[in-house]
Amino acid sequence: MMINTLKQTLRNFQFKKPTKSQYILGFAVVVLLLAGVKRLFAIGEGSESIAEAEMVAPQVSVDHSTKHRILSVPNYKVAFPDSQSVQIVAANQWGVTPVQNREDAEARKKELVYVGESPYYHVDKLRSSIPYLVPRAAVLLQDIGQAFYDSLYAKGVPMNQLIVTSVLRTMDDVKKLQRHNGNATDNSCHLYGTTFDICYNRYHPVAQAVRNDTLKWVLSEVLRDMRESQRCYIKYEVKQGCFHMTVR
Repeated sequence: MMINTLKQTLRNFQFKKPTKSQYILGFAVVVLLLAGVKRLFAIGEGSESIAEAEMVAPQVSVDHSTKHRILSVPNYKVAFPDSQSVQIVAANQWGVTPVQNREDAEARKKELVYVGESPYYHVDKLRSSIPYLVPRAAVLLQDIGQAFYDSLYAKGVPMNQLIVTSVLRTMDDVKKLQRHNGNATDNSCHLYGTTFDICYNRYHPVAQAVRNDTLKWVLSEVLRDMRESQRCYIKYEVKQGCFHMTVR
């Protein structure tokens, strides 16, 4: 009789999609029936009582509103180690020839995409670069911004935009930067339109402000996935407070 009841319960679930409450009730019934069968045929160690088995039923729940955990990465320097020597190879492969000055950049608009405005990221006031990237890098930036939004939503964190702090640099820009920035090299990846920086200690609130550390943890997860998918190379810059990345 117990086996017949179990078969009838499963048969009812095949013809009509159960509601959440029906699912939980049906699951509890199946658990109790299986516990009875286990006791009847002495399956397992035989030490559990029906009362002990019934304790499983109240713990059954289906809660789709559970938020995803924020995990971050174990170590930023280890997760994002890609140096200039690694990134420059990709910059040469996918980028434009180095831009000399802003007049030269204006003449390259057929090769470059304007990235000054987007719902997925905020471009900081640029003093040493201009908001242009090669199409491949522009798509990467858009995808990172969208993935960051999706991750914030999944984790129940209020919407905040990424802040882009550096994009395409001219040779003139690099020379000026070298006066006070030791990381600015003659052959900067930023010259090729393949590279951009996203700061990790500031964000642009959309709904409400959130602790920078929390947003940095979420961002690091997104960037780790992008890097592991071989979309880009990333360097964790301590002094500059940014993730420096080149499309690949």
